[in-house]
Amino acid sequence: MSRNLGPRVRVMRALGVDLPGLSRKSIERRPYPPGQHGPSPKRRKVSEYKVRLMEKQKLRFYYGLTERQLGNLVDLAVAQVGNTGEKLITLLESRLDNVVFRAGLARTIPAARQLVTHGHIQVGGSRVDRPGFRVKPGQQITLQQRSRELDAIATSLAEPVSPPPKWLDVDKAEKSIIVREAPDTSSLLISVDLRLVVEFYAQ
Repeated sequence: MSRNLGPRVRVMRALGVDLPGLSRKSIERRPYPPGQHGPSPKRRKVSEYKVRLMEKQKLRFYYGLTERQLGNLVDLAVAQVGNTGEKLITLLESRLDNVVFRAGLARTIPAARQLVTHGHIQVGGSRVDRPGFRVKPGQQITLQQRSRELDAIATSLAEPVSPPPKWLDVDKAEKSIIVREAPDTSSLLISVDLRLVVEFYAQ
């Protein structure tokens, strides 16, 4: 399945949760599924498969991944020693596009992905244009000199979605980021049952 390019709020309403990495908008005004039957008080019984699917979809749409990309990351997490769900979050949060978003340089992960693919981002002084590039503790992320005065970045820094997580040091004046440590589940912006996500892929 390809990356979602449709209405983002519609996706969030279908999942029943706000996804700040996907959109700055909220489903607060219409907190029910899209479609003519969405507001109906009647609710069909939800199967165990669908419960697991919905948890998996939260991660996929929040981070803006294809099915193959998320599946590959789950395989990597399974191969590592430790809790698979926690290892998966470390892999997801370490993606360069997510780091740019969590540091406040972009208003959403899709916007951060665009900054990366357009060549605005450097890691350790070298330009990196792969959104899925995995950053490591100790690495510094900076902007290309020509990119430091972009209005979109200044606006995002002035109105961040949330404070930077504890594993990032952000210098707003220099518009630079230092990765202090590997990310974990404590700073997630969404509520997701990782056990159900792992079970979905184990079926």
